[in-house]
Amino acid sequence: MKVLIPDALLSYTQNRRADAGGATLSELLDDLERQYAGIRFRMIDEQGQVRRHIRIFVNGKQVNNLAQPLGVTDDVVIVQALSGG
Repeated sequence: MKVLIPDALLSYTQNRRADAGGATLSELLDDLERQYAGIRFRMIDEQGQVRRHIRIFVNGKQVNNLAQPLGVTDDVVIVQALSGG
């Protein structure tokens, strides 16, 4: 499936869209990691949770559960929150 990559992670993928697969969100992120070493750590913390500044959307709905099932036609969008003042 296609995964939309935020600008902050383009140094890993060199492209705004990446192809990845998996039956769950965790498996999809593992596949991204196999292709782009180091990218998963930028999204998932040491406790296995989505980092505070990362939002992951599946078919337009925010998902935090890495066990979220995925289908081959699902749209996955990764967004990095911006901060500042």
